[in-house]
Amino acid sequence: MIPLSWYLALAGGLFCLGVYGVLARRNAVAILMGIELMLNAVNINLVAFWRYVTPAQIAGQAFAIMVFAVAASEAAVGLALIISVYRRRTTVVAEEIDLLKW
Repeated sequence: MIPLSWYLALAGGLFCLGVYGVLARRNAVAILMGIELMLNAVNINLVAFWRYVTPAQIAGQAFAIMVFAVAASEAAVGLALIISVYRRRTTVVAEEIDLLKW
């Protein structure tokens, strides 16, 4: 059986990769992908802790399903916004999207 620490290390690495993607990338689609990586790292932690701490209850799986729903809705809304901005501005660079600025 794989130890819990390996799952936590995998989730930590995946989360750090997502944070790097959000902070270092200029493309809005890449920023959304970084957020998805961070949410998947949270899911790995939820399922790993469920498996090793309380396998009789389904709390970890229920939270993971909720995170999946949030991630799917975030991706759908984010991509719709990016497509809308691209049609108007013909760019997806986050620094050039200043529609809410004065």
